[in-house]
Amino acid sequence: MKDATVSARVEFDVKNEAEDILQKLGIPVSVVINSLYRQIIYRHGVPFSLTIPKEPKTLDAMSDAELNAKLARSYEQSLRGEGRPFTEVLDELEGNLR
Repeated sequence: MKDATVSARVEFDVKNEAEDILQKLGIPVSVVINSLYRQIIYRHGVPFSLTIPKEPKTLDAMSDAELNAKLARSYEQSLRGEGRPFTEVLDELEGNLR
């Protein structure tokens, strides 16, 4: 019997993007949260790795093949309408500098 409520504050954009994906998959948010909680119980911990990612490679450290693969992936994403507008990313970067 489901008789408890979970409340959490998350970033607006993160919430909307995740909920849009779940809606397309036909999965209610509550099912995902319940599944996550069950996995935490089953594994006695978080069911995915929580690590600090490596610093991204700079252009100088990439091989031509790595750079071309990244550019091709980005191009494919843009054709599918994925990602964020350049101006939005630039505004965010400038905001982090203040």
